[in-house]
Amino acid sequence: MALTPKTLLTRAVADVRQAWRVMLTRGPGQIQFWFIALGVGILSGAAAIAFRFVVEEGKSAIYGVENILFVHLPWYAMIAIPTCGGLAVGFILTRFTPDARARSVADVIQGAALREGRMERRAGLASALASAITLSTGGSTGREGPVVHLAGVISTKAADFFRVDGVTGRDLLGCAVAAAVSASFNAPIAGALFALEVILRHFAIHAFAPIVIASVAGAVMGRMVFGNVAEFSLAALTLQDFYLELPAFLLLGILCGLVSVAFMRGVFLADDVASDLTQRYSIPAMIRPALAGALLGIIAIWFPHIIGVGYDMTTRALSGGLGLTDVIVFAVIKALAVAITMAGRMGGGIFSPSLMMGALTGLGFGIVATAILPTVSGAVPLYALAGMGAVAAAVLGAPISTTLIVFELTGNWQAGLAVMVAVSLSTALASRMVNQSFFLTQLARRGVQVAEGPQAYLLSVLPVARVMVGKDDATMPDDAACWDLVEQGNYVDGSATLEVAMRVFDAANTRFIPVVSLGGEDRPPELLGVVFQVDALRAFNRALSARSAEEHS
Repeated sequence: MALTPKTLLTRAVADVRQAWRVMLTRGPGQIQFWFIALGVGILSGAAAIAFRFVVEEGKSAIYGVENILFVHLPWYAMIAIPTCGGLAVGFILTRFTPDARARSVADVIQGAALREGRMERRAGLASALASAITLSTGGSTGREGPVVHLAGVISTKAADFFRVDGVTGRDLLGCAVAAAVSASFNAPIAGALFALEVILRHFAIHAFAPIVIASVAGAVMGRMVFGNVAEFSLAALTLQDFYLELPAFLLLGILCGLVSVAFMRGVFLADDVASDLTQRYSIPAMIRPALAGALLGIIAIWFPHIIGVGYDMTTRALSGGLGLTDVIVFAVIKALAVAITMAGRMGGGIFSPSLMMGALTGLGFGIVATAILPTVSGAVPLYALAGMGAVAAAVLGAPISTTLIVFELTGNWQAGLAVMVAVSLSTALASRMVNQSFFLTQLARRGVQVAEGPQAYLLSVLPVARVMVGKDDATMPDDAACWDLVEQGNYVDGSATLEVAMRVFDAANTRFIPVVSLGGEDRPPELLGVVFQVDALRAFNRALSARSAEEHS
């Protein structure tokens, strides 16, 4: 029986509907996932472009200049603008986030590790808006933090819509991040590697293809809007007798490692001091960003280079257009401004400030090196370029993707050896003096141990209820034995995780512990069941095996 065109069309429509139902109920297949990755990449790239446009146009409109180094406003306006911006940020964050804190890259890493690739949507959108206000009105941070988290919110929506599991959710998150970084910085290679190296923290083959697809989509979106141009323009570098200078770049790497550690610790110290003062003097959380904004405004009267992302000053440093005194002063003031912005909980990222700090550090080192050995040393901007990569790589804990970002941001691939030498030394040194990176140290300060790997955090995401034996189970011990352990304090709440249970096992030295429901002061605890230590260890082992399979597939 011959099939008519109408019959073929009917069957095709039925097949498409069936495929759509399967994808929604069981998750997408590999080829389908690539198309989803493409869509997420386009949306994330568009979001990154929109965020960049809002920040740049907002800053130009508010300060009246495109290059912030040439701003000419009265002193009271320089103070009032970031103060009002801080008030707006404080209102948004206290109203729409539970802890009045803007989300950034550290939260995306935590989502990838602990939440199956999911982000907080409401807090994420509020953080993006707050960070845009911060960068437009005088905050001294970067745009990659809010852009990356905003991309994570987009991937979360897609992951929930398609009902994907943890592995696919994390891959989808990597796609969104890669596209956002690629579109924001015109760096498709580095965008893909940033998602793998920093967010997913593995280079599994199954994640590579969709992440590259999304990264390319983000790059195309960015180049359609901004053109195929490098973020920073460099003069031609003199590379004659270059190999004689390699020992100098080794020393530069060590210096950049020390600078990056001092920079990170300064930011964390400022946050601790601000938190202590806020608590001691009962300062409302809504006012904290405004006070930071007022301090930034005072500094900006004399040093406007601290305002916003800071690429104007970074470009100037890469061109070698600063003296040694200016380099030192600008670097110290920028570090202070970043610490104040972060301590004020105003939002933004750390990558762009680390690029400026690195460029200034490298330029200062280059000025000294060329003065000591003028017949051997090459171009001073080469040291600025290497320093930019070295400090940023140490701060991010991402030597591979940061090296490539530097190349793609500048369009200069000739100086690769110098950048790689400096990056390798700086990251090796800094990773031993902080908890591997700025982001992982942030998480460790919140009690989230991600740096040590899955074995350090998987127990915290496995609920006791998953391995609990109920009261009706044949292996359930008698109630008297359970209540004896409860009276000794050896029990866990029904909403606890295996991380809590394992601590009780270690302290009690028993083969099982009761699981109870704590009803409050007026209600006695209710026995729900027990957890056997062997079952908890099996669940942990299965989770470790699954995560290992994901990272090596």
